Amino acid sequence: MSRVDKGTSTEPMLPAPPPRALPPLAKGPIALIMIAVFTVQAALSSRYGFHRDELYFVVAGRHLAWGYVDQPPLTPLLARASGELFGDQPQDLRIFAALACAATVLVVAAIAREFGTGRAGQVLAAACAAGSGIVLGVGHLWSTATLDIVAWLLVAWALLRLLRTGDDRWWLAVGAAVGGAMLNKYLVGYLVVALLVGLLAVGPRDLLRGGRLYAGVAIAALLSAPGLLWQATHGWPQFTVAGGISTDDGTTNRIMFVPLQIAYLSPLFVPIWVAGGRRLWRSPELAWARSIVPGYAVLCVLVIASGGKPYYALPLLLVLVAAGCEPIVQTIASRPARRVQMGSTLVVATLISALLALPLLPAGSVNAVIDINPEQGEQIGWPELADAAAVAWARIPPEQRARAVLFAGNYGEAGALDRYGRPRGLPKPYSGHMSFADWGPPPDRANGPIVVVREGEVTARFQGFVDCHLVTRVDNGKGVDNEEQHAVVELCAGTSKPWSRLWPDLRHFY
Repeated sequence: MSRVDKGTSTEPMLPAPPPRALPPLAKGPIALIMIAVFTVQAALSSRYGFHRDELYFVVAGRHLAWGYVDQPPLTPLLARASGELFGDQPQDLRIFAALACAATVLVVAAIAREFGTGRAGQVLAAACAAGSGIVLGVGHLWSTATLDIVAWLLVAWALLRLLRTGDDRWWLAVGAAVGGAMLNKYLVGYLVVALLVGLLAVGPRDLLRGGRLYAGVAIAALLSAPGLLWQATHGWPQFTVAGGISTDDGTTNRIMFVPLQIAYLSPLFVPIWVAGGRRLWRSPELAWARSIVPGYAVLCVLVIASGGKPYYALPLLLVLVAAGCEPIVQTIASRPARRVQMGSTLVVATLISALLALPLLPAGSVNAVIDINPEQGEQIGWPELADAAAVAWARIPPEQRARAVLFAGNYGEAGALDRYGRPRGLPKPYSGHMSFADWGPPPDRANGPIVVVREGEVTARFQGFVDCHLVTRVDNGKGVDNEEQHAVVELCAGTSKPWSRLWPDLRHFY
């Protein structure tokens, strides 16, 4: 279906001219950048250790379901698949992450091409994606954000194809991309709302009609239905989790939204995405893509209003980067000095991003970057946490250990004890945090002592645990100031009532 002029003239409406042919995709250079970024990620994937979320996903992958309290099924499913295909080490789990990182580079370059960007601009777009802190960071770890970035970009690319060509068959691809993203994280709903508002605000609105739009909606609904049905039948715990994030971190997220938008992408890329926003808003040739600009603004408002994490809005900022590469290339094309300057800027930006996002520093020096990227610190100290738990477990008389319980305060601690506990003589851990609560309380016959590992102060007791005393504290041995550094390890005599009755009180989402 071709777009038509919706003006008020009484003259017959003529079909719009066919879209201009796109420049060829710069396959060779883009492939080299993809290979380079994959190689770097693979080479660094074994440094430090598992991230807390990765430990959680590995356990969740052993409890496959259509949903979890804090996420849809895709990320744990692929964590399970990586273990089956590659192995159970951090570098094995992160193969999919490195592939997603390389795919992100390709999609950003393809988006640039949709804007009529030539070979040099496409290469610049790919290089900017590969050198951005957010792409490098999520490409190093296996997380929901890893797939979310590339999934949102695929939604944007399919929508841009639709807008550029006027071919409403692309609604089917948009629907498939949205539905696939919903299997990973429900935040893509923000993107859908933002893009829809952008289209309603500045058009082209004629594409918001027709049966294929509804077919695309049906595809998205069909793909996302299993996870949404799971949420509905379990009381929509995802809303509780989101509310907890907003309560705990919402104020900080709002204050830091703009600085971290800039920092996570790269401060040196600001002129590029500003040029991209100006190009989309002002260029008559790209009037069909103008809705991306208000769409990004709406997305920012949604994230700030909900207290979401600043990186949630970055995929559309990458679209603006892709749009800005062609004017930047045109500006420097005839100026050798400017080309050298641009190359130097890319190198510096990539090095800074890599330092912040990748495990390049010695583990003992990570404190230098965790204020900007706390995920660096969350990869250090998990074996030491299990060591500390083993000290407390050894205090339990052997004849009582069959009735004893190992209890963790949060899913990261529980995942670490599950991963590293058995070689240290520890039993299966339990926790009331997130989906660990769904995987069951200890049996009521486990009425013996309890080893409790948790962050926080000694005076803060779990309700229902009796006669607790401090045994030791966790020390990661590197001085890294992460959440579990100096976490307490306590030994309690037991519980005030059976586990089956106590368990609802121990459940928590944040």
